[in-house]
Amino acid sequence: MRLTILGSGTNVHPTRAAAGYLIHTDQVMLLDFGPRTLMNLVKTGVNRHRITHILFSHFHADHFSDFITYLFDEIIFAKFEGGSRPPLTVMGPPGTSRLFRTMFGLLPGFDQTPFPIRYRDLGNRAFRIGATTIIPTTVLHVPGLHCLGYRVEYQGRALAYSGDSQYCSPLVRLCGDADLAVLDCSFPASRPNPVHLHAGQCGQVAREAGVGRLILSHFYPIAERYDVKAQAGEAFDGQITKAKDLLRIKI
Repeated sequence: MRLTILGSGTNVHPTRAAAGYLIHTDQVMLLDFGPRTLMNLVKTGVNRHRITHILFSHFHADHFSDFITYLFDEIIFAKFEGGSRPPLTVMGPPGTSRLFRTMFGLLPGFDQTPFPIRYRDLGNRAFRIGATTIIPTTVLHVPGLHCLGYRVEYQGRALAYSGDSQYCSPLVRLCGDADLAVLDCSFPASRPNPVHLHAGQCGQVAREAGVGRLILSHFYPIAERYDVKAQAGEAFDGQITKAKDLLRIKI
C-alpha cells in the first residue's frame, strides 16, 4: 500500500493545497479532494482518468471542491476528446448522493455524463473494493455535520485517516494498531480550536491507538508558527512526520 499526500493544508493556505490523499492498493482511490489538489494529482503522473473510487470525509469546501473541476474535466475528456474511462463511484457520509445529484443537476455541463457515476451514502459498515477493505467510522467534528474517518486495509497493512475530527473515542478505535495514521493537526496545542484536533491530541490519539507511524496534516496557517511535531511527540514516542504536499509513503 502507498500513500501520496496531495494536500496537507486547508482552504486558503499560502504554500499547501487543501485536504487530499491518493491511495494505491490493488485499487487507485482518493480520500477527499480539496482545492488545489487536482493539480497535485496531475503532478504525480497517475492517470487520473483511471481513478474509479473517491471517498469523502465530509462536505466542507476544503475537502471536496476540486471534485467539481475534476468531474467537469472528465466529462470533457470523454465527450469531446475521444477519451474513455471506467465507471466512477463517489462515496461519503449520509447525504452524499442528494448533495451531488442536486448540485450537478443545476450546474451547466454536468447533466449527462458519458460514463456511469454511482453515488453511495455510507454508514459505519466495512466494505470491500477489490481486495481492499474500507472501514468508515463516524467521528466528531462540527455539531450537526456527519463526518467520517476511514481505515484502509490491504495485505495485512492498515492506514487510518481522521478526516476532520475532534478527539473522540471512535477516532481512537479507528486508528487502533494502524501502521500509519494521518490525523487532522489543524492547530498547535498552545492555540487549540474546539472542532479540530490540535498537535498534542494527535499524539494522544496515536499513543492510545498504538499506531506505528503518525502523519500530521491539514495545517491551518497558524500551525506553521509552532513546532507541532514536538508537541505531538510529548504524548507519542513513535515516528512522527509532518506532512507536505506530494510526499509519498510506502506502508
